[in-house]
Amino acid sequence: MDAAAVLCLPYVDEHTSVVTADAEVVWGALGEVLDRSFGGGRAAAFARLVGCADRTASGPRPLGVGSTIPGFRVAYAVPGAELVLIGRHHFSAYALLFHVDEAGPGRTRLRAETRARFFGPAGALYGRLLMTTGGHALGVRRLLAAVRRVGDTADTS
Repeated sequence: MDAAAVLCLPYVDEHTSVVTADAEVVWGALGEVLDRSFGGGRAAAFARLVGCADRTASGPRPLGVGSTIPGFRVAYAVPGAELVLIGRHHFSAYALLFHVDEAGPGRTRLRAETRARFFGPAGALYGRLLMTTGGHALGVRRLLAAVRRVGDTADTS
């Protein structure tokens, strides 16, 4: 999936967090949290169960184009500014876009935008369950909170 294909996916939602750290610290924290959150056995098992194209962690670290974590592949990365993760499984094609913006001196805004297309009746049911139960929003908010905790406690001296 290329950048144009990502932008053609329907918009789902966006969540934002402000971190008391500069963009480079937030970028490092984001990579660390993504690896920790998706690098475990549960994420890999879920990726296998739903037929994700990317089922293991591989590629360069810190995350860069071509890196994978279970369920996602890095399609685009500008360190300290933007990270685009894409994925596909039996029920959907999706993208998780992270935007890193200055929010004032020593503060950085991290936005997580989700886009997805759900396939067929099973995909529609999967999408409805994911969105109406609040599971997706909760997962993204937890991810952003984890980045904020790592970034807020980073030693920037």
